[in-house]
Amino acid sequence: MAVDFGKLVGEVKEQIEMEELAGRRLAIDAYNTIYQFISIIRGPDGTPLTDSKNRVTSHLSGLFYRTINVLEKGIVPIFIFDGKPPLLKQRTLEARANQREEAYRGWQQARAKGQLEEARGYAMASSKINEWIIESSKELLGYMGVPYIQAPSEGEAQAARMVMEGTAYAAASQDYDLFLFGSDVIIRNLTVTGRRKLPGKNIYVNVEIERILLHKFLSHFGIDRKRAIWMGMLVGTDFNEGIEKVGPKTALKIVKEHGSLDEIVAYVKEKYNKEFDADPYEVERFFLEPDTIEIQSAELEKVISGSKPDRGAIIRFLCSEHEFSEERIGKYADKLLEVRHGSGQKGINSWL
Repeated sequence: MAVDFGKLVGEVKEQIEMEELAGRRLAIDAYNTIYQFISIIRGPDGTPLTDSKNRVTSHLSGLFYRTINVLEKGIVPIFIFDGKPPLLKQRTLEARANQREEAYRGWQQARAKGQLEEARGYAMASSKINEWIIESSKELLGYMGVPYIQAPSEGEAQAARMVMEGTAYAAASQDYDLFLFGSDVIIRNLTVTGRRKLPGKNIYVNVEIERILLHKFLSHFGIDRKRAIWMGMLVGTDFNEGIEKVGPKTALKIVKEHGSLDEIVAYVKEKYNKEFDADPYEVERFFLEPDTIEIQSAELEKVISGSKPDRGAIIRFLCSEHEFSEERIGKYADKLLEVRHGSGQKGINSWL
């Protein structure tokens, strides 16, 4: 589970227009973004887009069209892919797999009963990323001339380091774990803006781009980053389950009243008669010292400037191999080439 700071972040987040990010490098959490695409790009009964070989293509549709939209606004997207998950995450991964299996069964049952709205909700919850989805995503990004980086471990940790070192302006993800890894700027809803229907309700909302600043969050609540990590551990992260009945506001109160992790461990034992399910010191250490690689700004600039779209490869990959509409893909491929090659737009030329 990603750390749940939503109720607290609401006090410091700001809505911005995509144009405000023009000329900025954004380190995008690839897994998080791709998961959104395979979750929401589905038919009325929850069936994802597929080709004739039954290969899921929802992620390819999302990556292609929405990345072009980002590029048109002059933003520099750099997708960061997860590497090997740490051992601390194993329990979370197993729990997620079980939840997806249960959701898949619910999807099939709801479809059989003709309950389309319910079926779609279960289908979204059953979404999973496999090796084919990751490799095909990388292949498409390569043809589009959009750079990506393979992180050694957690993509969010790599994105956060790039922000801390000034290689990227912000990290883009739906998850607040980025704060715990030290990213000072988080951009949410970058690729999911627009009108969205709330699951299970006949209500539509407008999803806007949000910017949240870590230093503003810490200052507003009078804590430092270590205490933010402790808060995450109390609420629950991808690496530990958290303490039952402790929400973000209670967690904030606890970390403000205790000066060390030792004190918090003792307090949890005394107050709740509970212990952290994972070694809290190991979890803290992972957030402070995650496995990442150094990305030199000059080196990244060379990659960005040397990455060019290949229209023919895009058409072959999306249309010939995966049966997308050649007319529509060709139109957007031309738009991509136009953005990348100038025409006086404040686009890719402002990257360099």
